[in-house]
Amino acid sequence: MTPQRHSGTLGEKENQGTMPKHVAIILDGNRRWAKKNGLKIAERQKIKVMFIGKRENIPASLRDAILEVEEATKSYEGKHLIIALDYSGRFDILQTCKSLAEKAKNGLIQAEEIDEKLMENELMTKCSEFPIPDLLIRTGGEQRISNFFLWQSAYTKLYFPTVLWPEFGKADYLEALTWYQQRERRFSRRFGLRV
Repeated sequence: MTPQRHSGTLGEKENQGTMPKHVAIILDGNRRWAKKNGLKIAERQKIKVMFIGKRENIPASLRDAILEVEEATKSYEGKHLIIALDYSGRFDILQTCKSLAEKAKNGLIQAEEIDEKLMENELMTKCSEFPIPDLLIRTGGEQRISNFFLWQSAYTKLYFPTVLWPEFGKADYLEALTWYQQRERRFSRRFGLRV
């Protein structure tokens, strides 16, 4: 897919239709971009930051830094950034099944009580108010989700721009939102829903 760039602002997009509450992004293309341009450092402001993934595989010094960032930003509201570090969708589902099996074994739940809601409450993304993404963007042109949010993306709209992540700017994000809104409008018309 070759996206067409749209001008406008986020506020204008909000007036044009349904906006995704949760946007997940697979940041692909960093190494390719770095070969050409070098790295840039971005600064985050008033964003609650949380990390998901296998923390036991991360060096202790990095785990300490992760805890510091989470602690320093835990009171922020409005924007929530979840960083997947050593994260695997298969591992997430597997650890969820093990956790539910352990709870059933200990009599905390009955096997017949296990449903989608219980599964979602055990996934690593339970830390977010919106654990299921409405839109998943993967930059860099690859058209696959590569073991990322396997359970969570069952009904997510997938968008695959060819632009590399470090070059993915405001115009590209607005194009993704336009694409999402067009898909939502088609879905709503098909099923007679109001947007």
